[in-house]
Amino acid sequence: MNFINKPIWFSAMAGILLFSCGGGVAPILSTPIENIDKTPLKEGALTEAEKKNWGHLDLKRDTIPGMSVDKAYSEIIKGKRGQTVIVAVIDSGIDIEHEDLDGVLWTNRKEIAGNGKDDDNNGYVDDIHGWNFLGDGYNEQLEFVRLVASGNTSAPRFNEAKAELEKKYKEAKTNKERYDQIYQQISEAHNTLTDHFKKSDYSQEEVGAIKTEDEKLKKAVQMANFAYSNGLESMEGALKEIKSGVEHFTDQLNYNLNKDFKGRKTNDNINDLNDIGYGNGNVIPVKESESHGTHVAGIIAAERNNGKGANGVANNVQIMSLRAVPNGDEYDKDIALAIRYAVDNGAKIINGSFGKSYSPHSDWVRDAQAYASKKGVIFVHAAGNSSENIDVASNFPEDNVNNGPEVSETTITVGALAPKYGSEVVAGFSNYGKNNVDVFAPGGKIYSTIPKNKYKPNSGTSMAAPAVAGVAALIMSQYPKLKAKQVKQIILNSGLSISTKVVVGGDPNNVKSLSDISKSGKMVNAYNALIMASQLQ
Repeated sequence: MNFINKPIWFSAMAGILLFSCGGGVAPILSTPIENIDKTPLKEGALTEAEKKNWGHLDLKRDTIPGMSVDKAYSEIIKGKRGQTVIVAVIDSGIDIEHEDLDGVLWTNRKEIAGNGKDDDNNGYVDDIHGWNFLGDGYNEQLEFVRLVASGNTSAPRFNEAKAELEKKYKEAKTNKERYDQIYQQISEAHNTLTDHFKKSDYSQEEVGAIKTEDEKLKKAVQMANFAYSNGLESMEGALKEIKSGVEHFTDQLNYNLNKDFKGRKTNDNINDLNDIGYGNGNVIPVKESESHGTHVAGIIAAERNNGKGANGVANNVQIMSLRAVPNGDEYDKDIALAIRYAVDNGAKIINGSFGKSYSPHSDWVRDAQAYASKKGVIFVHAAGNSSENIDVASNFPEDNVNNGPEVSETTITVGALAPKYGSEVVAGFSNYGKNNVDVFAPGGKIYSTIPKNKYKPNSGTSMAAPAVAGVAALIMSQYPKLKAKQVKQIILNSGLSISTKVVVGGDPNNVKSLSDISKSGKMVNAYNALIMASQLQ
């Protein structure tokens, strides 16, 4: 499931859950931070400009735990284009007509558009900007629901899956009912306040100034203040957020957790990896709300400094779109074939902002990761948003079995940072693991592209992974002689370390060091990475 669809909202709204190492790298000669733990905390709220760009800012200069991307451009890159790097985005599809992405698309020059032929003999007809492994599909079951629906009681984890389905279905039903109630209450309060002010765009300050004995208006003020206290800036925004929650839990009941639902529309055999060529070349999302892939692509490569909504991390990238992640859990077959497609068609980096806890053909995906590693391609994967230790909890795709030897030297698994330096710098939703999470990168409230030339902030390790993919692309572009496994080690070794302990999994009673919850114990830093890359090359 694309991780952003596992909601990261305000739990207080309803009292429920809303939301291997190669050697030989020289030490960094210069670092932007000395005595990092003495860096002052950010005082006050971020400005609007900082909110939209915090992942690119510098900890020392801005006291915001970004990746020093802007500093890297101004002090190291200085206008140098470097070589073009193809980055494949395996996701929900990309709005390739977006104003901030239309100039950074990969185009298959060996294929003739619209002629219905496989001109380059790669097994895919009219694959101009990538491939759509889902065809016309959109909604899907979760993987453990598919296992229950199979009726194969002898399958490993069948009983576990059955118990999880019963639990999750009950939770989703309860949550939908609660969200329906909250939506009605917020809607009534908003209508009351709109009538009072004779406008719908009233401010928090205006609400705070109301003095009344009218019980209906008093109740509306209380509800508005509750929404404001939970980080919602307007009642209209609150309604939008809560409505998305209603839709999420409705989708869960109708599709994701419905064992009778059939979402696959490609007529292939999902248990036959050799049954290829299904799907089509249309990589555009089927719905405007299917925005995850577009958001991820923008984090990597939205055109920089063009006066439009967002700047990507990398400045000389072509984005290959591989639509393989539905509104539900992805199929192992689609992911394995998408990885191989990316490698075989020239991608040097693959971003995978998806994941699940069951994987019947996990070996197919591991084999694909090993194939990418052998061919010198980096696979960047989001760690997940369940606040779990994935050294213990099941989390796929993985590049090892039971914390054993890694099958890939070039897989990077990324946890998420929040835009607040200090003990709360690790996002509360982020998964972690000393063995299975490599690094942390900005993932909370990241502003990026969504379909129809729009922009919005999203949170998740889904946002942290493409930030790292962008840094990898910067390194490969500027220092193309470096091998993929060297680039991985540069990213891991050049990050910023902090000795201050951090809250883990959003639990204030669970406090650890970064080195206890990730392999590198570091926060990714583009400035440092480019310094180290220059030394190594």
